[in-house]
Parts: sequence; structure tokens; C-alpha cells
Amino acid sequence: MNQKTFQNLMMPVIEAISGKAVDQKMAEALNQEFPPDSEVFGNVEAACHAAIEAGWMCAHGDEGRRFGRVIKPSPETHDFSVDVVQLVDVVGPHHSHPTGEICMTMPVTDGAKFDGHDAGWCVNDPGSAHNPTVSGGEALVLYLLPGGEIEFTK
Repeated sequence: MNQKTFQNLMMPVIEAISGKAVDQKMAEALNQEFPPDSEVFGNVEAACHAAIEAGWMCAHGDEGRRFGRVIKPSPETHDFSVDVVQLVDVVGPHHSHPTGEICMTMPVTDGAKFDGHDAGWCVNDPGSAHNPTVSGGEALVLYLLPGGEIEFTK
């Protein structure tokens, strides 16, 4: 597993969201098209675990909060970036999403939730802000950012 292979695994999702409004309808569509028991979701989740084990994904941070950008925005990715975080019972740093955020929640611990969401997709609308929170154990969260835009509160 390398970054190019991972990007290829993400392309069905990127193609599905390209050109669409980043809103709650997108979350509903993603949960219907790529639910947690789907082949695409399962392949991306397995690839995340393999890449973390290989050391190139979630390579920054400390125990309980590891993170990293794995795909930079480019014309090839329809200007979406992809970041993955590995969080264990943590409240992360406050930030906003100027162009929105599309999140794929992958609980590692049964019952772990990301911002109150179980396994699956959630969307933070453009202009929204939050402290990303994982409760109930460990979860991986993959997020796509239009234009790679994220603004951390200072």
C-alpha cells in the first residue's frame, strides 16, 4: 500500500462528491452509496490500517491523537485533499471549514463515535467549526476538504 494506491481507492468517493454541494444531502448520499458494509468503505478502512502500520499515514502527533495529510488537493483529485486522524477518547483542536468537510468515521473500538456519529459518513457544512471529538474509545477519521481548506483557531 502506497499513497498512489490509496488515492486510487479514494477515487470512487471523490468522483461521487465532485461538483456537489457540501451539505447534509451529501452525507445521506454517501451513506447510501458507500455504507460501512460496502466494498469501497471496507477497502479504504483496511488501507488506512495498513498505511498506519507501515508508518506513512497518521505519522504526526502523539499517542491518542495522530494525524496527517495523505492526499494534497490537485486537479486529479478534483481539488479535494484527504487527511486521516487516529483519535482515542480525545477532544481535538478547534478549527473551521471554510469550504466544508466530508468525514468518514471508522471506529476501531466498538461503540467509538466521532462527534456523536457511528461508522459512516457525516458532513460539516461550509463555514462550520468544531472541536473534533472521539468518545468511547478509538476511531480513525478520514476527511476530505474542498481545496484542502481548514483553519485552526489560534
